[in-house]
Amino acid sequence: MFRLIVQRFCSACFTLAFIAAVVFGAVELMPGNACTAYLGRDAVGAKLESCEARLGLKRPALVRFGDWALGALKGDLGVSVQRGKPITELIGWRLRNTIVLSSIAILFGVPLAILLGVVAGLNKDRKLDFALSGGAIFAMTLPEFVSSTIFILVFSVSLGWASGIVTIGYKAPILDLIGSSILPATTLTLVLTAHILRMVRASVIEVLESDYVLMARLKGVPYRRIILRHVLPNSLLPAISVIGLTVAWLLGGVVTVESVYNYPGLGRMVVDAVSDRDIPLVQAITLLICSIYILVNLLTDILAMLLNPRLRTYRA
Repeated sequence: MFRLIVQRFCSACFTLAFIAAVVFGAVELMPGNACTAYLGRDAVGAKLESCEARLGLKRPALVRFGDWALGALKGDLGVSVQRGKPITELIGWRLRNTIVLSSIAILFGVPLAILLGVVAGLNKDRKLDFALSGGAIFAMTLPEFVSSTIFILVFSVSLGWASGIVTIGYKAPILDLIGSSILPATTLTLVLTAHILRMVRASVIEVLESDYVLMARLKGVPYRRIILRHVLPNSLLPAISVIGLTVAWLLGGVVTVESVYNYPGLGRMVVDAVSDRDIPLVQAITLLICSIYILVNLLTDILAMLLNPRLRTYRA
């Protein structure tokens, strides 16, 4: 098992290094550079020369990539061109806000999805199953900006139960942030629940139709014991990967939801950075989002191996 974990870790490191190279290369292939994007029409003559010298853009691309990669390993992501502040300082608060929003959605969405998925699986081809599965499919196919708009119209404009737009600053206390996260968290919970519910339902049905569950029924084992001792533990194992992928998607920054609700998170900052053509900031946020995604997937693989002995067999 230790060799498998080391193998997964090395694979994650290689993937992250590859993504860093792709992100840097994509920025290099873009017309102009950070200075031309920042100066706009004034990107000529002495101003352009001064900006390129200040940012070190005259150096070869491989040298700049090496410095940027080493700085990222040390926690130094550079300086924002438009804002003139260290990117680490700018990202810190936004990342905290995204984690708060995602944690609320995960706290409510994951248990709810598992519960509804188990209920749907145990009631296969019944009215309750059709209702839950149909609702999940509808929620999965509904774009986030559409569901966000519906929630704002219903719960904010019509009923006045919650604010449709987040107006607090990105350095607001966590309690104020939680109070303003009701509708954004509800939108994320809807999407999260739908994806996990479908996976849990399919897994429960597969376990119920397995040979050892059939044998337990023939031996007269009580139905409740079959569900608690055999169906639930074995059906939740395949769902771990889906839960991990969904959590990684949430923690990576939900661009659409944060943009619609004006939530001061990492996803909203990506949109602002792209609009401002702040290339170093876009580059840093992209790398951070990919790192979070890879890290969560790595932890998910390790958890799956700990819970499922069949995955611990090493194959060269």
